[in-house]
Amino acid sequence: MVDKTVSFTRMDEGTYEDYQILAELEHSYHAMTADRILTQMASQADDTLSGYKITRLEHGLQSAARAENEGADIDWVVAALIHDIGDGLSPQNHDRMAAEIIRPFVREEVSWVVEKHGIFQMVYYAQHYGWEQNKRDEFKDNPYWQSCVDFCERWDMRSFDPDYPTPDLDHFAPLVREVFGRKAWDESHMMPGVVKGIPAA
Repeated sequence: MVDKTVSFTRMDEGTYEDYQILAELEHSYHAMTADRILTQMASQADDTLSGYKITRLEHGLQSAARAENEGADIDWVVAALIHDIGDGLSPQNHDRMAAEIIRPFVREEVSWVVEKHGIFQMVYYAQHYGWEQNKRDEFKDNPYWQSCVDFCERWDMRSFDPDYPTPDLDHFAPLVREVFGRKAWDESHMMPGVVKGIPAA
């Protein structure tokens, strides 16, 4: 760790040297993103919504296991793992929070699906609360619509089963490190407009 601090107390007074210090420190901090993701995921073993048969961590692990078992690529598997990572801090818009976490590192299709999965999931339960069940139909013209339908139907919606064989978080850690070790905002992995879809089951 570099034992340096900037000279300023307000950003507009910072010097070139100050911002070089911050750039050096931020580079090291960015390199630890995957570790922070894994720590947050691990915390969902205890800090979780009650009432379900499994924890939020187990739900993420099971979703990722289903994706992996169907031959999904690394972007889908990691997205399935962390799609509910925002539940602890932002349960009312956890989907958008998770999408912003993963967006700089995966193709646009995948981050869009993570962002919208909460709306798409409503087709399974919204009628029990008097809500709009088919709100997802607002996005039918989006090229990623079917990918989100498939994500919810095949991985997310089904992954509340305590008997489903599910690996632990360590199993997925190398994938998380690979995805979050990518150069952020690089179009070579963000691939805007590209639809790969969910692989056939």
